[in-house]
Amino acid sequence: MFEKLEAVEKRYEELTKMVSDPEIIANQAEWQKAMKEHASLEDVVVKFREYKKVKQSMEEAEELMQDPDMKALAEEEYYSAKEQLPKLEEELKILLIPKDPDDDRNIICEIRGGAGGEEAALFAGTLFRMYAMYAERKHWKLEILNENETGLGGYKEVSFMVTGKGVYSRLKFESGVHRVQRVPDTESSGRIHTSTATVAVLPVVEDVEIEINPADIKMEVFRSSGAGGQHINKTSSAVRLIHIPTGMVAECQTERSQLQNREYAMRMLKSRLYEQEKAKQDAERANARKSQVGSGDRSEKIRTYNYPQGRITDHRIGMSIFQFENFLNGDLDELIDSLIAADRAERLKGEEE
Repeated sequence: MFEKLEAVEKRYEELTKMVSDPEIIANQAEWQKAMKEHASLEDVVVKFREYKKVKQSMEEAEELMQDPDMKALAEEEYYSAKEQLPKLEEELKILLIPKDPDDDRNIICEIRGGAGGEEAALFAGTLFRMYAMYAERKHWKLEILNENETGLGGYKEVSFMVTGKGVYSRLKFESGVHRVQRVPDTESSGRIHTSTATVAVLPVVEDVEIEINPADIKMEVFRSSGAGGQHINKTSSAVRLIHIPTGMVAECQTERSQLQNREYAMRMLKSRLYEQEKAKQDAERANARKSQVGSGDRSEKIRTYNYPQGRITDHRIGMSIFQFENFLNGDLDELIDSLIAADRAERLKGEEE
């Protein structure tokens, strides 16, 4: 581990010189790449230097313990430093786990009502509200890209983009099937219904990362419509893009401009294609440990929202939360932190094997 840390520190020092080199600065693409790598190594290097400083203090204190006049003071410093080292070593192990390259990206989130008809659509609306409130807490920006509302205020489907610092790192574990158990307002006998909604979280990719042949895209335009089929406007500004080789479809109808809707639909399409390619690459790494937390399988039931018992259970880590209303109002950090910790532990285990 320490050889690896020395190599990381050496590379960090090289990059520190590079980012202040006028020749590198003149080439913006190269400078930005170096800056990004420099920033990605900083936390590891700062922690490693802290570790080395504490270790040096321990060694110096051990020498001073030979001096009778300094022994008491030196012993205190020695044992204090010795106590810190194992904790710092653990922190360094975690920091050395390869970071998900998508963690700093913005996201496109798609929520679709699943089994359960109108009740599933209402639950999709509840999930959308929950993520919107979480984004607000985090001071992230949320933009609706596409929505298909139902008459009762739910969503057959809703797609939105969230931009801000570390959005994907916090929301990537939300992909999968969310299940709700509650008595619908329309149920006169008080019977508990089980419905589902599917959430897909896709990292937003840059144009240079995914190239699409224009000949592979079929574009259709149609009128934007809201709940009950009421037209929002009288012009065909809504856009549907079909990627012919894969059959993937992306729609956007929230903007008044056809050009803007096409741009957003193209972003959605690129994110889906990127996610498909990423899933394929992950599957091909047969010798790599597949994390049960971060697999992001959209067919996997990941969480149950039980209204009668006021309990939310995440099935991947077996964690239940009873702050039901707070959670639905966007207080997701406790569960998200636990999912991140579980994923990190799983990947650390994979690194050690």
